[in-house]
Amino acid sequence: MQGIQEKKKMSLISKITIGFIIGIILGFIIGPMADTTPVIANYVLPTLGLIGRIFLALLKMLIVPLVFTSIIMGAASVGDPKVLGRIGIKTVVLYLLTTLVAIILGLVLANFIQPGIGLSLEGAAGEAKAAMSAFDVIESIFPANPLEALVSGRMLQVIVFALFLGVGASLIGEKGRKFLDVNESIAETMYKVTAMVMQLAPLGIFALIATTAAKYGFAVLAPFAKVILAVYIGCFLQMVIVYSGLVTAFTKKSPMWFFGGVKEAMLAAFVTRSSSAVLPISMKNVQDNLGVSEKVSAFVLPLGATINMDGTALYQGVCALFVAQAFGIHLNLAAQVGIVLTGTLASIGTAGVPGAGLIMLSMVLASAGLPIEGIGLVAGIDAVLDMARTCVNVTGDMCVATVVAKSEGEEF
Repeated sequence: MQGIQEKKKMSLISKITIGFIIGIILGFIIGPMADTTPVIANYVLPTLGLIGRIFLALLKMLIVPLVFTSIIMGAASVGDPKVLGRIGIKTVVLYLLTTLVAIILGLVLANFIQPGIGLSLEGAAGEAKAAMSAFDVIESIFPANPLEALVSGRMLQVIVFALFLGVGASLIGEKGRKFLDVNESIAETMYKVTAMVMQLAPLGIFALIATTAAKYGFAVLAPFAKVILAVYIGCFLQMVIVYSGLVTAFTKKSPMWFFGGVKEAMLAAFVTRSSSAVLPISMKNVQDNLGVSEKVSAFVLPLGATINMDGTALYQGVCALFVAQAFGIHLNLAAQVGIVLTGTLASIGTAGVPGAGLIMLSMVLASAGLPIEGIGLVAGIDAVLDMARTCVNVTGDMCVATVVAKSEGEEF
């Protein structure tokens, strides 16, 4: 009976979607009434605004400790001398390269489609950051004072410091184990705190979008179709160009051979929106249909479910530009390079976190100097976007497993 009741529980993303829809409807109703109804102007809208700001503050509270501890553990698992062998290095390099391409693709599409143009939200027009050269941006990711970076929330520096700590702790063996055990305990605590905060997401998103809809009316609706279009086109191109290209170049086989062999896992990922839940199907597909050995697939695929986030990275690129355009903020080349670096490096530490999409997006927005309020604009369509990005995440894992297996001399 308890199992049946658990199955009937509504998922968090469904609750967020419902809150988003109700918020838009409420905003459209009360917006025109604000000028003539003092109760709405003086109490309802300020209360909604307060709820939205509290939710955003809680998200900001999570970013630094959650990302810092998660990336230490992710880097430690990759940095283990037993793992950092030939296969491990190939796998990590390919994962980071495909993630890099994905987020660049997302930014290119967002610059071309411009989903946020015309929304014209107030309060943040101008430049996201002072102009810097791309070389200055790259130099700035290395923290001279890591404690200052943690306190100031300079996410690229926090990520780099965490990477060094994770790899360093794993390389000193047993002496680093105690540090990693403490960090793992903190990370697990942060996961739980994140889950607690995310239970408030439906209410927070409801308040944020209701306030926005009340202020701007029907103008908030049009850009959503462009965001969905940009993400889906990007996911399609990532598969057709990047994955097909890798498979063809390394295995000398048709991309149809690859996609035909993994279509079950792709469909399951699209429907379930969970990389971890699809992992058994992914392993079965690449082993039985493509001929990848268990030695390779048992290492590459679980690691991919942890650090490979191609679809999520692409989504971050599109949404960051959408938020910037919606608020009238010009993102120069250096700021966009910063988004690329943040999204790529942060992919190492985002798996296994409830509400990972919202948390990672809020981190990318904060890193780029963009209004974190922008997450309220995209959270309601997150379920639609999540299907595509999870499918790409899983497909990328299986592509890399196939390429690594071939590079190890396996025959298909």
